[in-house]
Amino acid sequence: MKMAANDNPMREVRLEKVVINMGIGDKEDTYTNAKTLIEKLTGRSSIQTRSKKRAPEFKIRKDQVIGAMVTLRGQGATDMLKRALDANNNTLYESSVANNSLNFGVSEYIYFSGVKYDPKIGMMGLNLNATFSRRGRRVEIRKRKAAKVATEHRNIAPEEIRRYIESRFGAKFVPREG
Repeated sequence: MKMAANDNPMREVRLEKVVINMGIGDKEDTYTNAKTLIEKLTGRSSIQTRSKKRAPEFKIRKDQVIGAMVTLRGQGATDMLKRALDANNNTLYESSVANNSLNFGVSEYIYFSGVKYDPKIGMMGLNLNATFSRRGRRVEIRKRKAAKVATEHRNIAPEEIRRYIESRFGAKFVPREG
């Protein structure tokens, strides 16, 4: 009995990780607020992101702390993506989907359910980047006996990611206006 292309379990799209990033720019004193907020939202400790080169027009020097980030995998990533989509009213722009990833922002953290405004932190937003993969990705990235994976298996089309998000999380995609 021959399986259809959609029935192949190796072609199934899976959520690999969710990266939450908060940029603070040249304001180093707000780093502690960003770190506290990420820990409050995710329950995980964050790391510093540093500038790779100087940008004098933004008053940023090389190796300056410019943000905080955390990477979530497994069930924690799924839960955080669900919460972030709820904070955006389950609506995303079609342009937020690229090959193998979904990128969007939440303008204010108070939109997350169960999180109240903290005057010490102030109003801050955050960016989320969800990365998707298929089974068999490890074959290419492992250290021992690494092998090539076909491009059509490695690359996940934006339409497949949209279908995954719509079916799994109930979100809808709208075209960007303007």
